[in-house]
Amino acid sequence: MSKVVLLAALTVIATCLHAQDFGSWAPTPPMGWNSWDCFGPTVTEGEVRANAVYMAANLRKFGWQYVVVDIRWYVENDRAHGYNEDNPVLTLDEYGRLLPAVNRFPSSAGGNGFRPLAEYVHGLGLKFGIHIMRGIPKLAVERNLPMAGTNFRARDIASTRGLCSWLRDMNTVEAGRPGAQEYYNSLFTLYASWGLDFVKVDDISSPYHGDEIELVRRAIDHCGRPIVLSLSPGPAPLDRAGDVSAHANMWRIVGDFWDNWVQLEEHFALFKKWALYVRPGHWPDGDMLPLGRIGIRAEQGDPRMTRFTGDEQITLMSLFLICRSPLMFGGNLPDNDPFTLSLISNEEALSVLQRSRNNRLLLDDGERVAWAADDAGTRDKYVALFYVDRKPVVESRAVWSSRLLTRTPGGQSDAVKANIGGAGKLYLVVMPGKDGNAWDHADWIAPKLIGRNDTLSLTGIKWVRATSGWSTANVGRSVGGNDLTVDGKVYADGIGTHAASIIEYDIPRGYDSFSSVVGLDKECLDHPEGATVKFLLFTESPTGSAPADSISISLTPEQLGVKGTWRVRDLWGKKDLGALGSGISLSVRNHGAALLSVREAK
Repeated sequence: MSKVVLLAALTVIATCLHAQDFGSWAPTPPMGWNSWDCFGPTVTEGEVRANAVYMAANLRKFGWQYVVVDIRWYVENDRAHGYNEDNPVLTLDEYGRLLPAVNRFPSSAGGNGFRPLAEYVHGLGLKFGIHIMRGIPKLAVERNLPMAGTNFRARDIASTRGLCSWLRDMNTVEAGRPGAQEYYNSLFTLYASWGLDFVKVDDISSPYHGDEIELVRRAIDHCGRPIVLSLSPGPAPLDRAGDVSAHANMWRIVGDFWDNWVQLEEHFALFKKWALYVRPGHWPDGDMLPLGRIGIRAEQGDPRMTRFTGDEQITLMSLFLICRSPLMFGGNLPDNDPFTLSLISNEEALSVLQRSRNNRLLLDDGERVAWAADDAGTRDKYVALFYVDRKPVVESRAVWSSRLLTRTPGGQSDAVKANIGGAGKLYLVVMPGKDGNAWDHADWIAPKLIGRNDTLSLTGIKWVRATSGWSTANVGRSVGGNDLTVDGKVYADGIGTHAASIIEYDIPRGYDSFSSVVGLDKECLDHPEGATVKFLLFTESPTGSAPADSISISLTPEQLGVKGTWRVRDLWGKKDLGALGSGISLSVRNHGAALLSVREAK
């Protein structure tokens, strides 16, 4: 056998062994920090270093280890609250590979790339990662740049098929063309030379680009460095579960997740669907944790501490732990308050993520939810109890409902004039259509209460509570923070929200009718996903009954699969609750949770 043939054979064997081993790079769900929720596409090197220092000092001993720079680190002049796609200044090398913008990452000067920053993070005992977009930069295609180590050029492998609908930086790489694999190999060879430990590839799993996922998998196996692979955005298609888990360490099962209850509640059904595919090295991903101080220069909302209540934050953490989702913290770590730190440094609670097995849904009656799991090294059990208040909207109770509004011209708005009979309560409800489109930006324009002698703008009253499917409901602005625009007309008075949405008001006496214009906001009409929504008006609870402040949730020893003497411990409270006896019966607050261990008495 010639030396050339022998070398080729050894390379193939090494690549195959590497491919079989990649699951061992993430034996438990990865835990880290990602810059997206607080800094969007504008994070700087100093901000990354500050978060790394905090993690090393406060969180590393609890299993937190990844520091990840999210999207568009290669743009010199990007902006918060909307990508700069008019005149972005991209940084590329001579082979069409994106490099860090030196004005934001000074240590990358002189062709160093992310190597100095990765070395700094490694020096703290942590791991370093970045976000990339699927494909090859359009700028590289325009310049028809050569690809490293080959005779191919960018135009040989690029196409405009299946382009990203929300960012215009990249062209598709056609997997069947000569040079396609070599391009991705050159990318990950560069990343390996920088010392990367983690890469999040975006615009690749929803819609699902299986051919480019395979190119990425082979490129990582070829590069010679263990790089954990995360796929985004979500939801990844469940019918491709076998394929995606064969190529990635983690993959998004949900769209972008922000700090509102409607989106958090959606996770319950998604984690149930994906539970069968949870295994070491391969993790369905519920997206980032929008906790702590977020929105500093982000794509969604103003700078703030998370809008989740304390109970909702415990629910979020308990659900992600018992379902073994990766944990990528979204807030700026140095701004953490004591409560936030307590959530992510509770060793007993984090043991559920790191040690549980056979994670399973025990109970879901629409309000009460219970999950259980086994401990990997003992006979102990873990239990999570939730009061989710998930009753469906009863449309027959509505005093008014619109037709189904769609993108069709003439079908994008409706007028409301409803008798509310002097009601003390008013609920503005927007429900999504059933077409699977999720860009349901919806507006209530000039909502008014009308009495015998006067009218009252509803926007002048503070609502009791408001939910919104994405982001939060806004007065005077769309849900995306822009002008309220319906049927091409801009309005100053109104409420912007996103289906599904319920906005509750206490109504002063003396008003017996309600009027408004309702419609799809321009934001969703301009987006390729579109929208279909239905508006409804209620004078009593849309779900038929108001939620209780708390509810009792009970489980028997038989449901838990235990016999004999066992003791129950509250993991968030770090206190023993006593003997299991005839079972668990706890009062759980609305939108709250309990996380427990059930330990065999010795």
